[in-house]
Amino acid sequence: MLEGKKAAIFDLDGTLVDSMWMWKAIDIEFLGRYGYGCPDDLQRAIEGMSFSETAAYFKERFSLPMELNEIKDIWIRMSIDKYRHEVPLKTGAKAFLNELKGRGFKLGIATSNGRDMVDAVLGSLRVEPYFDVVTTACEVASGKPSPDIYLKVSDTLQVAPQQCLVFEDIPAGILAGKRAGMTVCAVEDEFSLDLKEEKQSMADYYIKDYDELLMREKMNRHDRPSVR
Repeated sequence: MLEGKKAAIFDLDGTLVDSMWMWKAIDIEFLGRYGYGCPDDLQRAIEGMSFSETAAYFKERFSLPMELNEIKDIWIRMSIDKYRHEVPLKTGAKAFLNELKGRGFKLGIATSNGRDMVDAVLGSLRVEPYFDVVTTACEVASGKPSPDIYLKVSDTLQVAPQQCLVFEDIPAGILAGKRAGMTVCAVEDEFSLDLKEEKQSMADYYIKDYDELLMREKMNRHDRPSVR
């Protein structure tokens, strides 16, 4: 998977950190304040949207009586403490980041989340120094499944798209990476287990966690014939 690649680009929620549970809880609490239940189709409807696009969707669908910035500010306040204290890295993620850095990879994050929240979780988990660039979907014209965010990250890293490996947990993100001309590895997440077959069919690779990926790479190195 890593051969011929010079950069790895990670989505954040559900891919690098185990946080998708948190967002469902926030949606339920937030909508409950305004007398709404959380619709079953909500997560699929907003999949891949930028933070701003999601706020606009909520405002229109639920006729919310506030401006977009107010909606986003409420979400930031509701999530920031959880990001700092309750959200862990995905299994094996830090060891894999060390492996990539040891191989000289450039690393980036391409997330639909807001920058305040990204900084909070990366800082609390002490992984921010691993990344050469962090880009949010609010910085590009269109969120996932548009390829814009992945193309922006690869451009900033100065690595050609075909030399980039993308890690994603949802179909919209997988599609964004493929549309950018990149190799995509789907990451299993409990929140999207019902989409496993769809993700496997769309992505070039599929992993349960990063420990599995590290084991694969270790076995591949062991199986290669020695060169004298």
